Amino acid sequence: MEPDFYAPSINDHGDYIDKIPSFHIIKKGLRCPCGCRKDKLYDSYAVFAAHMKTKAHQSWLGSLNQNKTNYYVENERAKSTIHNQQLIIAKFERELHAKNITIDYLSLQLVNASKTSAIECNLLEFD
Repeated sequence: MEPDFYAPSINDHGDYIDKIPSFHIIKKGLRCPCGCRKDKLYDSYAVFAAHMKTKAHQSWLGSLNQNKTNYYVENERAKSTIHNQQLIIAKFERELHAKNITIDYLSLQLVNASKTSAIECNLLEFD
C-alpha cells in the first residue's frame, strides 16, 4: 500500500486552508505535495502539524490560493483531454475487435483449406 497524499481543505470563501486529516484512518502515513521534502513520510498528527507551520508549506498553500483560477482552467482542460482520450480509446477498441474477428475468420479459413487440400508427398524422395 502507498501512503496518502495530503490535500488542503477549502473554507467558506473558497480559499485553501490546512486541515489535518485523522491519522486513525491513514494507515501508511501521509506525504505532502508542497515540495518541502519529497522523501518525507508523516506518520503522526504532531509531526504533520509541525510540518504545516514551516515556511515552505505556508508558501505552497499561498501559491495554491493565488493560482486557484488557473487550477480551475487547468482542470477543465484536463476534463476535455480525458473525454477526447476516452473517445479515441473506444474507437481503437472497436477497430481492434473488428480486426480480431477478421483474424479469427481468416485463420479458420486457412485451417479448413489446409485440411481439405492436403497433398501428401514424400519430401525425402523429391525429384
